[in-house]
Amino acid sequence: MPLNLQEDLTAIVRQEAELTLATFNLNDAWKLGALLHDIAVERNYGIVIDIRRFGQPHQQLFYTALPGTTPDNARWVQRKSNVVARFHRSSYQVGLHLQRSGVTFAEKYSLPDADYATHGGSFPLHVIGAGVIGSLTISGLVQRADHELAVEALCLHTGREYSSYRLSSEV
Repeated sequence: MPLNLQEDLTAIVRQEAELTLATFNLNDAWKLGALLHDIAVERNYGIVIDIRRFGQPHQQLFYTALPGTTPDNARWVQRKSNVVARFHRSSYQVGLHLQRSGVTFAEKYSLPDADYATHGGSFPLHVIGAGVIGSLTISGLVQRADHELAVEALCLHTGREYSSYRLSSEV
């Protein structure tokens, strides 16, 4: 649990507002996914990485499951990504707002937990002039770390300094 819920929410709102993309195509999805894959392998993370474009149906642009993951991670990815598709906000931000208000996702939205997970790890892919077009989702670490890894990768991909976007350290 974050030390300061409001501090994290403020930082996440800034992350989502500023970590936008000028364009995003299939090649960009591959580059971002490969970058994340390399980071995960270097750090020995057992994660699933998913990049998808929204639409009917959603189009999976990049997917990999690294050693240490299970089919459950793929299901978490789908559920977290559904949150971003519906709310155009990160799954972590939605979850922290619910935590702060003291209500569950099902109570507030009357949507099934089987289809949505408000745990950190899915981040909106926001293209300038087009809006939120998809999501980058990670599953396998604790939720805050899943979220932070997505932010770190987007910073690297867009040439932004991650240290100015990272959430404050927990004690």
